[in-house]
Amino acid sequence: MERNLEKTMDDVINTEGVIGCILADHQGLCLGAKGKASGDSAGLIAAIADQAAKLEPGSKSPIIYLQNDTRQCLIHRQGPVVAAIYKQVSS
Repeated sequence: MERNLEKTMDDVINTEGVIGCILADHQGLCLGAKGKASGDSAGLIAAIADQAAKLEPGSKSPIIYLQNDTRQCLIHRQGPVVAAIYKQVSS
């Protein structure tokens, strides 16, 4: 499984515009981080995914989109794994 996670993170980080990614389990344990992403935020990312899912119980896992002046962050839960992808904002 670890090899699959590494390959997934490598594929994501090599996508144009992506500057970082984090994978966490359902409890917020960091499974891996690449690029300009800190594994320290894995717990917060999992908590955001859990709280957003409570807005519409029974629906598919939502995709959470956060943006500031310089970066975008997309958070999504797929099964037991929560992913956060960081992208550079285009000018």
